[in-house]
Amino acid sequence: MMIGGKKLLSLAFSGALAALVGLFGASTALAGTATEDAAPAHQGEVLLTVSIEGDGAREEHLTLQDLQAFTAEHFETSTIWTTGPQSFTGVPLADLLAHFNVTAQTAGVTIEARAVNDYMVEVPLSDAVAGGPIVAYLRNGKTMSLRGKGPLWLIYPYDQNLSYRTEAVYSRSIWQLSHLTLGQKSE
Repeated sequence: MMIGGKKLLSLAFSGALAALVGLFGASTALAGTATEDAAPAHQGEVLLTVSIEGDGAREEHLTLQDLQAFTAEHFETSTIWTTGPQSFTGVPLADLLAHFNVTAQTAGVTIEARAVNDYMVEVPLSDAVAGGPIVAYLRNGKTMSLRGKGPLWLIYPYDQNLSYRTEAVYSRSIWQLSHLTLGQKSE
């Protein structure tokens, strides 16, 4: 009889614990939803650091307002990470690099893109062309939180150009982008 009592007490305790976890889990889920809709950065907060290595080395810190000062490009595309077509607005990678006197034809330059979590990928300079990727700061008309793959996402127009639908390109589609380093190729 005592064993049955211990089991009953254990089940009651487990049930109460599950109810508490469910209660706090629901609050966390609601908080996550609110966070996803929140603005990614305070006014004037640096979102992207661009470092130039080699001759004339320098570093430039860009805010959302700085990025919005460029001519924006907008496209709609589906992605392998989201459900249904998504609308993206941002700075064409080609225009951003041109600001630093780098074009797809510039010899010997590498682009290293790094995310907030230190994920790093090399983006070929040949990707920086008209109709290519953008550094998106809006998705579906809203800024992106860290939880929502923002505040910046290097995104390609996958639906407009089927050559962008490859594992290599998907790996370069870096979200939570925080740093670009323009360096010299090692020979």
